Amino acid sequence: MTDLYRMLPEEMEDLVLELGQPRFRADQILYALYYKFPKDLSEIKQLPLEFREKLTEKGFTIGSTKEAHRVESEDGETTKLLLNLNDETPVESVLMQYKSKKMFGHPRSTICVSTQVGCAMGCVFCATGQMGFERNMKAEEIVGQVIHFAKILLEKGQHVTNIVFMGMGEPLANYSETIRAIQLLTHPRGFGIGQRHITVSTIGIVSAIEKLADEKMQIGLAISLHAPNDKLRQRLVPTAGPDSVKELIKSGKNYFLTTGRRVTFEYALIEGVNDMPEIAEELALLLKDNGSHINLIPLNPTAGDFNRPARKNVIEFERILYNGGINCTVRVEKGTEISAACGQLRTDILEKYNNTIN
Repeated sequence: MTDLYRMLPEEMEDLVLELGQPRFRADQILYALYYKFPKDLSEIKQLPLEFREKLTEKGFTIGSTKEAHRVESEDGETTKLLLNLNDETPVESVLMQYKSKKMFGHPRSTICVSTQVGCAMGCVFCATGQMGFERNMKAEEIVGQVIHFAKILLEKGQHVTNIVFMGMGEPLANYSETIRAIQLLTHPRGFGIGQRHITVSTIGIVSAIEKLADEKMQIGLAISLHAPNDKLRQRLVPTAGPDSVKELIKSGKNYFLTTGRRVTFEYALIEGVNDMPEIAEELALLLKDNGSHINLIPLNPTAGDFNRPARKNVIEFERILYNGGINCTVRVEKGTEISAACGQLRTDILEKYNNTIN
């Protein structure tokens, strides 16, 4: 079985020609896939019945995600979905919306997609990292998450404005499928979102970051740093190498020089672990004149033993970085109460969902 959402426009053209159809059939299929969101081939009425039947006979299908559960935040601005893939494997995706500054403007609608079922990186403060690794997701399964939310937004007269690869899993550990998904989502004959509206977040696979830079795309890159020295970073990220901090700073700079896109270093603030003033001073010294951006993320509640720092500690950490000449912001978290924020995906909603069906 082959999901049509896996096929790049050029591959779609090859398919229709191979099946004896005129080239324009490819555009009919692509338009339906990315603007009408059909559930199956029978809904693409532009195609002759005989051709639809031939596609079905050849094992082509549409869509690889089915919604199993949905939960919304109290303010209605965050929606988390539990989606079942074709093999019934569950994954989570999140829609975060931000009100437009214009009176009647559309909200900024950001989709947070997963690239793996679980994660092998084992970050000690992350719910996904603690559940272990099951498998990589295919490009069509990644795209399917965006399509699912795009259909929900279409019903509201809205559309997807941004996509972040910050859900379950490490995108660069599933490199080829992540790149194919980005190509499908940004292709002008595919989903058509601008490359600058996509950000890939990585815990820091240096060789993959270098490879991504060589792709020369205009996507944003966010590197999860979490510590200014290797001893502390290895405590938080067990898979980190002995020189990971220096290597990540170097790879981030190379990404900027190659693509022209400023790199963001993500930093999860954990009470009593990496939120102290002396740690902030060390981080400021490390990143001085680097030209990058630091995104501070006060730890979100997970099943672990770590705690979120007090607000005053977050402000002080930010102040020290700012005074050290570091461009930094504190992330505005959304969906914490429904376990949809950074580091919270998968475990909580699965427990609730399983309880409802047992």
